[in-house]
Amino acid sequence: MRQASAMGWPMWKLGLVLYPFATGAVAINLFMLGLLGPAIGIPALPPVTALLLSLPLGVPATWASALWVRRLIAAAER
Repeated sequence: MRQASAMGWPMWKLGLVLYPFATGAVAINLFMLGLLGPAIGIPALPPVTALLLSLPLGVPATWASALWVRRLIAAAER
């Protein structure tokens, strides 16, 4: 039986697993950044808006984290 490895997992499978986590991290960071808005004279970013904005912005974050995880697993297998 073939041993599962990072190179055996296609990028889209890693993306499916990591998307909720990466998108959640983007949402939290957007919300925290939005809290700084009143300090510079713009309205604060509501949580729902941060969540909605994080859905498309989570895709590049997921891609970056999937690359990172693949490199970590490859290094651990050496």
